[in-house]
Amino acid sequence: MKVCMTTDPFPIQRDLTPDAPGVVVVQMVQEGRPVVVLNEDLIRRLEATFKTIPSDARGLILASASPRAFVAGADLKAIQDLSDDDLRRYLEYGSRVFGMLTEMPMPTVAAIHGAALGGGLELAMHCDGIVACPPSPTEEGQPGRPYMLGLPEAGLGICPGWGGTNLLPGWMNSGDAIRRTATGRPMTVEDASKAGLFDAVAPDLRSLLTTAAGWVSSQATPARDGAPSRCISRSPAQAKILAALDAVREELVPASGAGTPAAGAVVEAIDAGLSQGWQAGLSSERESLIRLRHTPEAKAAIEAFFAKSAQK
Repeated sequence: MKVCMTTDPFPIQRDLTPDAPGVVVVQMVQEGRPVVVLNEDLIRRLEATFKTIPSDARGLILASASPRAFVAGADLKAIQDLSDDDLRRYLEYGSRVFGMLTEMPMPTVAAIHGAALGGGLELAMHCDGIVACPPSPTEEGQPGRPYMLGLPEAGLGICPGWGGTNLLPGWMNSGDAIRRTATGRPMTVEDASKAGLFDAVAPDLRSLLTTAAGWVSSQATPARDGAPSRCISRSPAQAKILAALDAVREELVPASGAGTPAAGAVVEAIDAGLSQGWQAGLSSERESLIRLRHTPEAKAAIEAFFAKSAQK
């Protein structure tokens, strides 16, 4: 099914609850798709929406109208079809739009109720906070299947492209974050909660937005300098992150060269972010992603991913 491009802003809900006046909610939605997928259309609509956020809002909640996912990842097929130059421009454009969240004159929070993978989680981590809820129960009243969060790119022989390497270690246990990113191993919502990824967990889906509104309305606006509030270059725990990085470097990227190229790219991007700052980390990711997608390992892994997806 061909999805038409649009630059229409997403709906904005204001004053969600009397307890959190001035908080606005942006609900991402993609007509014609079962889940929200990160593609150029979504990024353009996010850009148009962020430009309409009132400057006097006291908080911003980024949520998803998809019943199954927050954002189920990037459109990998579209990315693979781009030339190197076009992919570089696309990644730079996405970074600029995501970066609009880091310049908002109010605190921001992502409200997650379903899968947040790859670029979807990167988008959420550009916010100042993340609030989640347990999986919704089935129609029969049974516990819902745990949804997944993480950066699975290295499992496909590539690496994140919108700052994930420099964000996840600033949100949760840094050693676990770096290992998961370097191997492309996502985590369940329960594991993410235990690892400290969330600032609050709502009891259920019905209370997710009100919980997020309560959290964001209690926050002061972080200092804005163009970088996400929890990227590793701003972290007070840089020494711990560096120690975790060295441990993963020794474990997954040994001097013998036995480690995977994707793991090496993740380590390089984190190293760049710690030593040179947020923009250097982003640049390292971009160039590695552009390069790695042409390797035999990545091509084989991505083809297998598409084949598996086609069988579902």
